[in-house]
Amino acid sequence: MFYKILHIILFLIIAVTTANSGFSQSIRFEFLGDSIELNQLTKSKIAIKNGLSNETIADFYRQMNNSDNLQLISQLLEKKKSLQLNDWLYYQLIRNTAEQLSPKATNYNQYTLVKWFLLAKSGYDATLSYSKDHLLFYVRSEDNIYGIPFFEKNNHQYVCLNIHDYGQIDFTKETVMQTTLIVPEGQRSFSYKITQMPDFKPSDYAVKELQFNYHDQVYHFKVKLNPEVNKLFTNYPVADFSTYFNIPLSKETYGSLIPALKDNIQNMTQSDGIDYLMRFTRYAFLYETDQENFGKEKRLSPEQTLLYDQSDCDDRAALFFYLVKEIYNKGMIAVLYPTHITIAVQLENPVGKPIIYNGKAYSICDPTPQQNDLSIGQVSKNLKHTSYEVVYEYNPIHK
Repeated sequence: MFYKILHIILFLIIAVTTANSGFSQSIRFEFLGDSIELNQLTKSKIAIKNGLSNETIADFYRQMNNSDNLQLISQLLEKKKSLQLNDWLYYQLIRNTAEQLSPKATNYNQYTLVKWFLLAKSGYDATLSYSKDHLLFYVRSEDNIYGIPFFEKNNHQYVCLNIHDYGQIDFTKETVMQTTLIVPEGQRSFSYKITQMPDFKPSDYAVKELQFNYHDQVYHFKVKLNPEVNKLFTNYPVADFSTYFNIPLSKETYGSLIPALKDNIQNMTQSDGIDYLMRFTRYAFLYETDQENFGKEKRLSPEQTLLYDQSDCDDRAALFFYLVKEIYNKGMIAVLYPTHITIAVQLENPVGKPIIYNGKAYSICDPTPQQNDLSIGQVSKNLKHTSYEVVYEYNPIHK
């Protein structure tokens, strides 16, 4: 009996000691088709008092700023490196982690504070603004981003990462304060540029069949696409043309489309091959405006344009630009009219009335369907006498 009681006492002592020592537990969730496992220590408690103020935010920071959470951030940065995540994708990893630590639906302010803490301690210049009803999360970014709140401080631009959770806010009717808390590690600017897509599992892709008619021959394509791509861009803001034109395809999608296109045009002249790509982009998808499709302005990456059944001129311009760049690597300009955008390509022999820009001649190649079946060098009748602006120029680098 004595030994039984002693055994129970020892068990309780070990249990209490283990609980107080920060015994390691795991956070597990799916991210980009992979299973992510992070160690979180049980003594890393999160709590925020009711009401937002500089004091409550500072108190939250003191609670979070311990060795356990710094260890968690180290693990996140290791994942960033091993998965080769750009800033936007790393922020998606942080969002998923914050959801595990403090679910968004349970306490939105706490969830937002966790995201801010993880991003700032990861080295990004992130800050917070607050009012009675809103907690706004900003990060310094030098990119051209449109349609979301921003402010300038010390000649730097700070853009809002969570405005989509609130919709529109009338800042003329609401007093917004900015926290004075500075996170020492937060030195780096955040970039929305995506130069590499995640390495999704091949098994996560589905095949989408596309077809179009070119010179009385029907061409069929079986393109591998992953719905996870759309999730990555759910809250991606409207960025400038140079940013979203240059978002690449993921490996599986690239391998299912680009070689097929190259095979189909291998015996064509360069001009005919570009005409083929123009008509593929024009006729392999249905046309629909962003307002009809999404209820707002939204620019799709090339891979998203392949994913959606409908798209507008912005989206087709991005896809056509990517195809010409990848297959021919020709110089191009993006030509913006008041209600339309198109692409002009630097051909060996200009076609039609070329656009002269920086001393180079570019021929219009409109990848969006118009009332008439336009050839290279042709502009729709309603745009012939309309002013335009060159909003992006691509100069190929020949190795």
